Amino acid sequence: MAPEIAQVLAETLCTDNNRRVAAELKLAKLSEYPEVGLALAQLIVTQGADVPLRQSASIVLRKYVKERWSPYFQTFRGSAPPVEVKSQIRTAVFQGLSDSNRKIRTSSAHTLSAISECDWPDEYPDLLQNLVHLLSSGSPDAIHGAMQMFTDFVKSELTEDQLLPILRQLLPILLNILGDYEHHSPLTRARTIAVFRQCVESLYMVKDAHPEPVKEAASTVLPVWLEAFRVLLSMDPKKDIENVGNWDGLAIRIQMVKTLDIILTAFPRTLVSYLPDFLTSCLAQLHVLFPTFHQFYVLGTGTVPLSSEDEKIDLPQLASSTLDFISTVVRGGKARDWFTDANVNELVGNVFRWTEMTADEEAEWASDANAFVAQESEESTSYSVRVASCDLLDMLVDRLSNRVLSAVQSNLGLVISQSSEANRANSEDWWRPLEAAFAAFGAISQTALEILDDEKTAGKPLSLDLTQLLVNVVPGILTQSQYSFMQGRAFVLASQFSSALPDSVAGQYIDAVISVLEAKDVSIPVKVSSIRAVQGFCKNCAETEVVPRAPRICKSIESFIPITASDTLTLVLDALSTLLLVQRGTWLTVELAEALVPSVLNVWAKGAQDPHLMAITSSLLTRLASVPTPGVYNAVVRQALPPLCVALASSGGEGQDKWIAGAALEQLCGLLQGAPAEGGVGDGFVSQLGPVLFGKIKDIADRDAIQYAITALTLLVRKDTEQILAWQDGAGKTGLDHILELIAWQLQSSDESGSLFIGDLIIHLIRRAGEAIVRILPELLGAMVRRMSSVKTATFVQSLVIPFAYLIHAGHRDTVLNLLHQMVVPTPSGTQKSGLDILLQTWTENAETFQGFWASRISTLALMDLFVASFSANGEWLRNVAVKGELVVRAETRNVIMTRSRTKQMPTEFTSVPFPVKAVKLVLSELQSDGEPASLSYGGVGLKDVQDDRDIESDDGEDDWSDDDAPARAEPSGTLSTGEMAYVKEMLGGQDVPHEVFAALSGGPGIATGVPSLGGFDDDTDYEGDDEDLMRDPIVQVDMQAHIVSFIRDAASSNSPEFAAVIGQLKPEEVQVVRKVVGA
Repeated sequence: MAPEIAQVLAETLCTDNNRRVAAELKLAKLSEYPEVGLALAQLIVTQGADVPLRQSASIVLRKYVKERWSPYFQTFRGSAPPVEVKSQIRTAVFQGLSDSNRKIRTSSAHTLSAISECDWPDEYPDLLQNLVHLLSSGSPDAIHGAMQMFTDFVKSELTEDQLLPILRQLLPILLNILGDYEHHSPLTRARTIAVFRQCVESLYMVKDAHPEPVKEAASTVLPVWLEAFRVLLSMDPKKDIENVGNWDGLAIRIQMVKTLDIILTAFPRTLVSYLPDFLTSCLAQLHVLFPTFHQFYVLGTGTVPLSSEDEKIDLPQLASSTLDFISTVVRGGKARDWFTDANVNELVGNVFRWTEMTADEEAEWASDANAFVAQESEESTSYSVRVASCDLLDMLVDRLSNRVLSAVQSNLGLVISQSSEANRANSEDWWRPLEAAFAAFGAISQTALEILDDEKTAGKPLSLDLTQLLVNVVPGILTQSQYSFMQGRAFVLASQFSSALPDSVAGQYIDAVISVLEAKDVSIPVKVSSIRAVQGFCKNCAETEVVPRAPRICKSIESFIPITASDTLTLVLDALSTLLLVQRGTWLTVELAEALVPSVLNVWAKGAQDPHLMAITSSLLTRLASVPTPGVYNAVVRQALPPLCVALASSGGEGQDKWIAGAALEQLCGLLQGAPAEGGVGDGFVSQLGPVLFGKIKDIADRDAIQYAITALTLLVRKDTEQILAWQDGAGKTGLDHILELIAWQLQSSDESGSLFIGDLIIHLIRRAGEAIVRILPELLGAMVRRMSSVKTATFVQSLVIPFAYLIHAGHRDTVLNLLHQMVVPTPSGTQKSGLDILLQTWTENAETFQGFWASRISTLALMDLFVASFSANGEWLRNVAVKGELVVRAETRNVIMTRSRTKQMPTEFTSVPFPVKAVKLVLSELQSDGEPASLSYGGVGLKDVQDDRDIESDDGEDDWSDDDAPARAEPSGTLSTGEMAYVKEMLGGQDVPHEVFAALSGGPGIATGVPSLGGFDDDTDYEGDDEDLMRDPIVQVDMQAHIVSFIRDAASSNSPEFAAVIGQLKPEEVQVVRKVVGA
C-alpha cells in the first residue's frame, strides 16, 4: 500500500484543484484501512522520498491518529488498527525524532505526542525510558527531536509520581545539553530549562508528602542548575539580539527567569544566596535590551525576526518575566541588601522606560475606546510589559516606601527634562517617556499620598515635590491636544493626586476637564481620560470646588451614555455614580434627575443580560433616589417605576424576555433601597407595583428574579408597611395577604435558592406588622418548622431559624415554646418529632454558620434566653431535647484524610448532648478565639493579636523588610497600624472608614463594648447594602462580651447544681473559660 499512498499524497500537493480534491477524497477512503497508518509512518522516515511528501504524510498521519487510532479521542471515527500495527507505527514515528531534517523531527514529535496522549503508559510503557535514552545519544538531531517531544510530554502527560523516579537520571542529561552550546541550538537548550522547571514544580507538589527526599533533592540538584543560570544570565544580552539572524538566545533567558520565579516560590532557601547576582543580571538585562524593545515595539520601525524554527521569540515576554521575578523577590522580602539607593534608582528608571506603550497598543487604543478603558482598569485581566512594570513599582513603593519615592522624584525630574528638550527639538516621540513615567507614577498614587502624609505628620522632608509637578509642569501639557495620549494622561495624573492640590488649582483642573468633555472634536484617549479624571477629582477634591460644577459635569457625562458601550459605558456610569456621592447629590436638580433616569433605564433595557451592568444601573437608581433634594425622589420614581412595571408585566420565559423580570426587579430593588427611611415610598407606589408584582411572581422561574422579588418586598415592608397593609387588589386581598401567600409558596418549594432571603422578609413583617399578622403567626411558624425538617442549605436554615430567635428574645419565648412543644412534625425518615425538637436540633447544628452581625447576635441572645428557660417551669421540654455534640474521633480515622469512599465505610459520628449543654458551648464560643480561652478582659482578639505572614519565619530565614528610613509612627493602643488601616481601606473599595470601625477591627474599644458605637458614625457615610432597621435595633448596642459574662455568672449563682451538671459535660478548654469567668 505504501506506493499507492505515496502517489495519492503527491496528488494532494498538485496545483490542479480537481486532481487535488479527488486525491483527498481517495485518501479519506483509504484511511478506513489499518494498513494506511503504517504506510504513512514508513513514508515519513523514508530518506529517499521528497521532504514535502514526507511532511504531508506526517500531517495526514496525525489526522489519522485523531480519527482512527482509538475511541479515546473525541473525533474517533472507527476502524482502529490492530495492536501490532500500532506498535510498528509508534516505532517508525519515534525513529522520525532522529531524522536529519528539522521539519520531519518536529512533525514526528507532534504525532508521537498525540499517540502518547492515548497509549502511554498502558500500551506504550517504554516511551519515557526511550526518550531518556535518546537524550543521552549525543546526536544533536536526536536530542532536538526528543526535546521537542519531551517538553510537551512532561507538561501534559507526566504526573509527579511518574516523573520523580527518573529525575536523577534525567536532570544531569538535561544540564549537559544546556551547557553544550556548540552542538545544540538555543531553542533545544531552552527546552531543557522548561523541562527542569516542570521537575521543580513536581518536587514542590510532593514537598509535604515526602519532605526529606525533596529536601535532599533540592539541596543537591538545584544549586548546580542555579550556578549554570548565574553564568548564563551574566552574559551580555546584546549577543542574543545583535549581529545574529534570529533572537533564539532570548528563549533561554525567558525560560531561566520563569524557572527562577518558580524556585523562589517553591524553594526560596536554596535561591537566597544567589539572588544578588540574579537581580544584578536582571537589571542589566532590562537596561541593555530596552533600546531594541524601543525600536521594534515602541516605535515599530523594525520587523521582529522569527526563530530558527519559524516561531516567534517575544522580547516583551522576557521583559514581563524579568519584572515579575523582581516583584516576587520584593514581595517575599528577599535580598534586602541588594536594594541600595543606586540599584533602586536604576530599577525605577527602567520601570519608567518599560512602561512606554507600544506602537500596536497606541494604534488599538486610539481607535477602540473599550480597549483603552480595559487596560486602564484596576480589574483588567490583560497582561503586558506595561502592567508588569506598574505592578513592580507598586510592590517596591509598598516595601521600600521613602527610598522608592526618592528614586521616583529623581527619575521623574530626569524624564521631564529630557522630554522637554526633545519637544524643543521637534521630536514627534518626545511624549512617550513622559506619558510612561506619568502612568507608572499614577499607579502608586494612593500609596505615595499616604507616605507623604506620614512624612508630614512626622515632620520629615517630603520625598516628592507634587506642587512643582502639578502646578508648574502638568498644566502646560493639558494644552498639547495634538498628543492625545499625553494630554489624557496629564488629566488622569492630576486627578490621582488632586487631594494634594490647592483648592484654586483643583478648580482650574476641573474646569479644564469640563471643557474637554463638552468639546466635540476631541480624540478618544482624551475623552476617556477626562471621564476617568472626573472620578479622581470627585473623590479627592474639596466639595466646595466640585459642587458648583457638578451639574455641568453631570450633563456632560450623561451625554456619553447613549453613545458608549461595554467598558467605556461602565466607566461613564461609574463616573456618574461617583459624582452623585459628592455632598450626597444635593446639587442635583429635579430637571437633571428627570433627564438622567431615562438614560439609565435605557442602559438597563439594552443590557438586561449583563449582570455587571445591571448591578451598576441598580446602584445608580439607589443613589438618584436617595438624593435629599426636595422633589428629586418623586421625580425618580415618576420616571422609573412605570417602565419597570411594564417590563415586569411583559416578561416571559423565552428569548430575551426571560431576563427581563430579573433585571426589572433588580432595578426595582435599587429604587427602593434609595427610598427615604422615613415617610414612605410615595403615594401610589404599591397600587402601581402590587398588581404586577403579585400577579407575576409565581410565574417567574429564574432564581435570581425570585430573590430580587423577595428583596423588593422586604424593602417595601421596611420602608412603608402601612401602604402595604392598606392596599387591596380587585378581589379584596391586601398586600399583606399576598406576601403571606408568597412566603407559604416559597416554604413549599423544593428549590431553596429562591428562598434564601425569605427570613429577612419574615423578620421585618414581624417587626413592622406584628399586630396585623398575630392571627396567622402560629400557622406561619408551623410552616417554617415543617420546612426546617427537610432543609438542605445553611443559608435557608438561617432564614428559618432567625425569626424564631427574634421572637424568643423579643419577649415571646414561652408562647413560642408552648406552640412548638405541642406541634408534631413528620420527618423525611418517616418518624415524627415535636416542633421544638426540630427547631433546637436545626438551630444548634447550624448556629456557628450564621452570617451577619445582627443575625449572629440575636441567635446568641436567644440561646441564652432558652438556657435560662431550661431551669424554669416546663424546662424539662428543653432539657430533654438531645442535639448533636462533638465529633467522635476514632483511632482508625485519626490524622486520616476522609475521602468519600472512606466516609461511606466509616461514617462520621457525633456525640449526643442535652440542648442546654450545646447552648452553653455555642455561647462560650463567643469568648474564645482560635480554640484558646480569651483573656479575662474579654476584649477579644484583634488584628494585632493575630500572627500574619510577616511574623512567620520565612523559609530562607530572612525577615520581611521595609524602608529603614520610614517615619516612625506611634500607634495608640487598641488601634490598627497605618499599614493595616490602608489595607482595610483598600479592601473596602478605597472609601474612608470611621475610626470606630478600625478600633473594632483592632480589638480596641469597638470590640470591648461588643460593637462599634453607631452614635459615632458620620450621618453622611454611605453604607449601601446594610439593613439600617436591624442596625438600629437595641441589641446592636449591647456589650456582648459583658452580657455573656454576666449571663454565665448569674447562671452559676442561681442554679448551682443544675449549672454544675451542664459544666460537667463540657470540654476541658470550655470549662477553663467558665472558671475564669466565674472566678474573675
